[in-house]
Amino acid sequence: MYRELAHWWPLISPPEDYAEEAVFFRDTLLEACKPPARTLLELGSGGGNNASFLKQRFELVLVELAPGMLEVSRELNPECEHVLGDMRDVRLDREFDCVFVHDAIDYMTSLADLRRAFETAFVHLRPGGAALFMPDHLRENFAPSSDSSGSDGADRAVRFLEWTWDPDPSDSTVTTDYVYALRGDDGELHVEHDRHVTGLFSRLDWLRLLAEVGFEARPVPFAHSEVEPGTYEAFVATKPER
Repeated sequence: MYRELAHWWPLISPPEDYAEEAVFFRDTLLEACKPPARTLLELGSGGGNNASFLKQRFELVLVELAPGMLEVSRELNPECEHVLGDMRDVRLDREFDCVFVHDAIDYMTSLADLRRAFETAFVHLRPGGAALFMPDHLRENFAPSSDSSGSDGADRAVRFLEWTWDPDPSDSTVTTDYVYALRGDDGELHVEHDRHVTGLFSRLDWLRLLAEVGFEARPVPFAHSEVEPGTYEAFVATKPER
């Protein structure tokens, strides 16, 4: 999805679908951050869908590990600074008012990697600033699920099935299988399978690691009209002032 199929991303996950959740991200960060809140670093920015809305309020720097997704984001957000990098070890030698990590945080599949991502967020945040982390699942609220979606472009179209399950409940990962039906401009249809392994940790693990890094953190419910209350939690973390 993030490499060979990256150019399909705007049809797999259209930017307009992010409008409502981006309001939650913006308002949560503004409430938690001690003013001013002008600059924002997004780690794991993907195809730039969240940035396409957040840039209306913040000056953004976008860090993404997958070159193909970075190119998609550059087309969508040409006015933003883009950096090829890994949230576990990227260092920009700058501080920001806010740091945002969407569901890319799910690709931290060990507690060690999760802590490294938190450390990156912490060192890039100025005192009094706020970070927001948006995991898809916690151990306490994980449930197997499936979904299907897709959209049409001017000369191509995609439909896909998404199926999330836990092959081994004793470990710290879950699996999501994607099956894509891709129709190109030649009218031919081809099918691709893509497997993603993501991290699954407890709320206590999240709060413990955030505190160890130096954050003052709390979980908050994710509010969205299409999400059942209690299904998702975000973590808001502030950097103490010196």
